[in-house]
Amino acid sequence: MERWRKRYFPLLTKFVSGTRDHLASEIAELRRECETATADEIVRHHYESLQLLLSNAEYEDRMLLLHRSLLFLSELMVGSPHHRLEVADIVCRSAAQAAAASESALEGAAANRFEAVLQHMDAGIAIFDADGHLRFVNKQMARFLEGPRQAIIGCSMRQLLLHPDLPRHIRKMMVRMIRDMAYNRRNYAEFQKSDGRFLLVSITRIDELDGEHLVSVKDVSDYKRIEQSAFQNDKFAMLGKIAAAIAHEIRNPLTAIRGFIQLLTPYLETVGKQEYTRIILSEIDRANDIIFEFLNASKPSAPMKSTVLVSLLLKETILLSESEAHLRGCELQCELFDPDMAVAIDVKQMKQVLLNIIKNAIDAIAEAGDGRKGRIDVSARRESGFALISIRDNGKGMNQATLSRLFDPFFSTKESGTGLGLSVSYRIVRNHGGNVNVDSRPGEGTEFMIYLPLTERAYQGEKNAKA
Repeated sequence: MERWRKRYFPLLTKFVSGTRDHLASEIAELRRECETATADEIVRHHYESLQLLLSNAEYEDRMLLLHRSLLFLSELMVGSPHHRLEVADIVCRSAAQAAAASESALEGAAANRFEAVLQHMDAGIAIFDADGHLRFVNKQMARFLEGPRQAIIGCSMRQLLLHPDLPRHIRKMMVRMIRDMAYNRRNYAEFQKSDGRFLLVSITRIDELDGEHLVSVKDVSDYKRIEQSAFQNDKFAMLGKIAAAIAHEIRNPLTAIRGFIQLLTPYLETVGKQEYTRIILSEIDRANDIIFEFLNASKPSAPMKSTVLVSLLLKETILLSESEAHLRGCELQCELFDPDMAVAIDVKQMKQVLLNIIKNAIDAIAEAGDGRKGRIDVSARRESGFALISIRDNGKGMNQATLSRLFDPFFSTKESGTGLGLSVSYRIVRNHGGNVNVDSRPGEGTEFMIYLPLTERAYQGEKNAKA
């Protein structure tokens, strides 16, 4: 392909997008290259480029594009000694073809079902020509790139990576994507955006279209959640087998050791070593507690449900935990937006969940280590047939990597943690037909949101209130 043809469309795109004041030198260079072409060749190529621009433009922007494309052609040809006598003819013919291109684009927008399908797909689609310039972008791809479609049409990949209209984090992700796919010699890869969503990117070369490349991007975050949920269920199944084996192999010997230590207690007291008895018994009890947690993690007992007021549940939980909170310099606040909310739960199990989360909040505030005054806000309100219990702290917070593994068995950020507390809590809430969501930012704190189904009477009351 002649050099002027390669440069024509990207330069036309820049011009019609409103950056004409900075293009004088590039237009002059293109003008010199066009001296080898005839007027018919220039008009034909301008018409093809204009059709491509109009196919990617919104309806209300097409007349402005037509006007600016004619200005571009006039500015290109007026300074050309080779085409000086043909300028009027070129512009007139180009105006006629521009009108035809506009009419063709308008008719095509209504008739071209294939393009309509591409525009409304949930996957982002972009097409690069054989020379590496972007020729087509659908609306979903523009959303992924977080940039205007018009501004990026005609850009090469290098221009996209430096484009001022694209956010910096998007450009960084594109660099990472290109580097990763080139290094692994793959034409597909999975990437995670800064907001935590997962994107599946694939590149396909289309031989039937003169070597053009089709780039597709699909949001697979929902599929990842399903996959992680299935993976977590497999972990729990494995955990059940481990817990049963540990309980069978260790618990009985520990009971025997505890009995013999108690028998030796009088002798140890006579030799002044009663402190040994206390330490040994406390360590045996701690080992028994860990085994008990394993058993609970493998298969929490079925909830024995009874209908209770959420307000009463929270008041009792606050009463049990406020003394420890005050001792560690934390202020514990409770706010109830609807004191009449009722849920059907196993009170003992749900208290275990709430106490565990509040204890983690107290630990997170202590680990922040910046002298801030600790604060834990507990609240409850109705939300779409559920009682939403929120526990928010101003502790050290968590990054995305920690959040993604928060409910995994054995995963803990504490040196002495077993990594079972939150995984058991998650299972208990799920067994009650509820769910747990977590929102956290490093240095700002964490919020646990526990959703529990309202009782039928409470849910009916909520619907009547809305009606």
